[in-house]
Amino acid sequence: GFTDLIDGVSLEGWNIVGTASWTIGNGLIVGNKPNGFLVSTKSYKNFIIRAEFWAESDTNSGIFIRCQDPAKIAAATAYEINIWDTRPEQAYATGAIVDVAKVNPIHKAGGRWNTMEIVANGSNFKVTMNGVVTVADAKDTRFAEGPIALQSAGGIIKFKKVQIKPI
Repeated sequence: GFTDLIDGVSLEGWNIVGTASWTIGNGLIVGNKPNGFLVSTKSYKNFIIRAEFWAESDTNSGIFIRCQDPAKIAAATAYEINIWDTRPEQAYATGAIVDVAKVNPIHKAGGRWNTMEIVANGSNFKVTMNGVVTVADAKDTRFAEGPIALQSAGGIIKFKKVQIKPI
């Protein structure tokens, strides 16, 4: 029941926001310059996302869900599932939902391929990194629906699979 959101060949279904440099090819979408996003043209409500990504140890990236303003993506107007091993406040580092749910256990993603699963069902959220639950049962009611955004905010981020399944 999962649908591919990226195909590694084109940016069909996505809009570019900001000044990040995105390259496509060999089944990958790569961001290597700050600061910007790929924003889905569709809006999503309740779903499971599975994403395969590679990041450097100092990469600053994330998967934003239920974005309220597709032209101005921010953690204050969306849920940001973080990909940032070296975030100064480690409680919201890789695997956390910024300002909503702290990561436990802290998970380092740098220098290897990782799999992230995000469950957003109503006001309930769960995040799993490489088979380890990093956010078990977060609750927040601010944003019910919206586009998805992939962030490039520093360092190299590579996405080779991003899939979604409605709940």
